[in-house]
This record gives sequence, C-alpha cells and structure tokens, in this order.
Amino acid sequence: MDANSSETSLPIDRERLKALQAPLKARYLDDPDSAVVTLHAEGSASQGVSCSLDVGRTLIDAGLHQAAGGDGSQACSGDMLLQALVACAGVTLRAVATSLGIPMKEARILAEGDIDFRGTLAVVKDAPVGFREIRLSILVDTEADPSTVAKLIELTERYCVVLQTLRSPVAVTTNYKLRARE
Repeated sequence: MDANSSETSLPIDRERLKALQAPLKARYLDDPDSAVVTLHAEGSASQGVSCSLDVGRTLIDAGLHQAAGGDGSQACSGDMLLQALVACAGVTLRAVATSLGIPMKEARILAEGDIDFRGTLAVVKDAPVGFREIRLSILVDTEADPSTVAKLIELTERYCVVLQTLRSPVAVTTNYKLRARE
C-alpha cells in the first residue's frame, strides 16, 4: 500500500512513520512552497444560539494530515482548531445578535489558515511549527444597517473565546506521568 492508503490509520511504528514521512520531507526540502497547506473550516449560524459545522462524522478520529504522512481519513488537529474557531465565532455571533435584538437570517463563517509542514516535520529549523496565519471571514445575512453590523462583528470578536485565545495566547503548562509497570 502507498502512503495515501487507509493503512496509515492502523497502529504505526517508528520505522513506518519515518518511511511515510521521508518522501514528504525530501519534497519539502526541494520545494519549500509545497509544504505550505491552507486548511479550511466552515459553519452556518442560522438558528438559535448555535453554529453548525460539517465535520464529516459524529465521532472524530484525529490523526496525521496528509502533508505529514496521513491518508486523509482522520481529522487533522489543525482542521479541528479552525473548526473550533468557526464554531465559537458562530455561537458568539448568534448570542450577540440575539442580545442586541439584531434580526439575522443566516451567517456563514469561514476560517482558513496556512501551515508550513517543514516546521511540523522538522525539515528545517527556521520554519515555524503551527499556523503562519489564520483568516476568519463572517458573512451576515441581515437587514440591519452597516453600523449595527459593524457593532455586531466588533462584539463577536471581543467575546469569542477561541479568537481571543489565539490573538492573546495564554500560558499553557504541560505535565506527564509515566504509568507504573507491573
């Protein structure tokens, strides 16, 4: 099976992972632009204080992105981050519109972000690990005047937890414990 088969969703050992990623790393060294992938998430805020996202399934199985050796059958954590941003922005938008009494037929929320997989795969040390840039777009279907819509967007940005966390990162601590072997 090739690197694009569903075999990558099975348990994977160090050698298999290296074999899957080696051709990608080589390509990214030769062609740095090929390592830059734009991920997308989109949702719809059309009813209540909610936002609907199409994630393709109810149980999300996370795994490697294709640009890191995955086969595309599992959700990439980068996709999930963008989906969280879309969901939070959509819910916040609906909550603010409801709170301000702004009638809204629907809103489409789109997040996309660029990742340079040379950093993720340690191909070159100066390539960043993570998103280079994230773009959030909101299209609101409302009859409200432009100044009211501007206020709606301003407040949505202010109170969207995920957006604010991305804009002003918080301290994150990590810890681990080794499981005692018997």
